[in-house]
Amino acid sequence: MTDPHPLLRFVSLLSIAHHIPGRIRLKLAAKDTDLADAIAQAKRFGRLVTEAPGIRSVNVNLLARSCVVEYDADRIPPAAWGDLLAGTPSDAAERLLRALTPPAGAA
Repeated sequence: MTDPHPLLRFVSLLSIAHHIPGRIRLKLAAKDTDLADAIAQAKRFGRLVTEAPGIRSVNVNLLARSCVVEYDADRIPPAAWGDLLAGTPSDAAERLLRALTPPAGAA
């Protein structure tokens, strides 16, 4: 069975380094053998997050293997990030995943 969303495999490589409502720093934990694929996915993730409703800014730093996302905590519940990265089913995580889903035929 395939993942219901193409980013689910990638988000499993992310962890929260720091989080306050409205700003989150995500760290990429990829083995060196998977690094090229992870970097390509990180770039795609950065583009999708930038276009998502409620996202104010995204700064992807590939050398540091991190990404800072500034978001509207009124539109995206802060708990959504932790739930999504942990694979915890919740309404908040589902809303965030839908926001990150590109329209049909895009990306």
